Amino acid sequence: MKEFKMIAKTFKGLEEVLAQELVELGANNVQIQRRAVSFTGNQETMYRANFHLRTASRILKPIFSFKAVDADEIYEKVKQYDWEKHMSLATTFSIDSTVFSDEFRHSKFVAYRVKDAIADFFREKYNKRPSVSVDNPKLMINVHIAQNFCTISLDSSGDSLHKRGYREKQTEAPINEALAAGMILMTGWRGETDFIDPMCGSGTFLIEAGLIALNIPPGIYRNDFAFEKWNDFDEELFEYVSNDDSDEREFKHKIYGSDISLRAVRTAEKNVRSAGLSRYISISHRPVSELEAPSEKCMLVTNPPYGERINPANINEVYSSLGSVLKHKFAGSTAWVISSNEEFHHKIGLKPGKKVELLNGALDCLYCRYDIFEGKRNEYLKKKLNR
Repeated sequence: MKEFKMIAKTFKGLEEVLAQELVELGANNVQIQRRAVSFTGNQETMYRANFHLRTASRILKPIFSFKAVDADEIYEKVKQYDWEKHMSLATTFSIDSTVFSDEFRHSKFVAYRVKDAIADFFREKYNKRPSVSVDNPKLMINVHIAQNFCTISLDSSGDSLHKRGYREKQTEAPINEALAAGMILMTGWRGETDFIDPMCGSGTFLIEAGLIALNIPPGIYRNDFAFEKWNDFDEELFEYVSNDDSDEREFKHKIYGSDISLRAVRTAEKNVRSAGLSRYISISHRPVSELEAPSEKCMLVTNPPYGERINPANINEVYSSLGSVLKHKFAGSTAWVISSNEEFHHKIGLKPGKKVELLNGALDCLYCRYDIFEGKRNEYLKKKLNR
């Protein structure tokens, strides 16, 4: 099969994780970009990227690029392209645009001009024009402008890939599924120990951890992908990709979630059942202060309230309780905590071994790793160096 260039879009801070995912998937020429990773592969690679990637939001297939100084030049160059390679008069389409440019400052106007150019390409040939559809278009077209360089791509994904399809209900401020998966992948955990989220909310970390531990592709819950409506869709190839479970693995440990909110616990339980992971995930109703380590060595990943969308009156106590529980009950384990407020990290009372900058929604956050050990930190570090 012929290889072509693709772009996997992602979220700030997940670029390196996504690049590693693509390498493991067998993609070629993997290169990190701003909130994206470019790569090459064939049609099977594109299907696998949509079905398997945990940290991608969408997979774009560039079809042509050009330079332009204004919207009129974009219109003319888009209209010159042979759109009958990908669509007909009966094809409904939509335009999405992303603009990083001093010349082009209005992404909606750019999208409007591209839409007109495609419509006029058909109108001049057939005196009719295809219809634009926002809700369920057959062809989704992406326009990306970096200064004066414009790239037109076909969106092979449709709905953002972070929308897995297992979430039936959600609590306030649920974490994005792709971000949750990326945060877990950053820890290096792949199911070798028990996993814990003591502030589990709607259960996103728990479910994504289960999928990672079992190596189940996140696309398994999706109803469809945009490429299934393309003219060159290979149904037999996609059936092969989506039914291939040869990489799934056994998970011998357990995933534990808990939350002080009974509503959150019920919501998480419902989502876990929807994902089909109830046998691997146990959820309880309790505050952080009552947390117990289920085994000698665990991986803990959690997203406490930041005082933004969720602002409990005892928020400082939430972080100090977490730190106290980690220090006294989780020696030998590793904890990763994300927060948009660095002061809350200080309340934990432990020195982070690593800090990663991430964007959770619109909030700049620090994702910190805490290596929990018995005794003094200096003695722990000496032991580690002497191994």
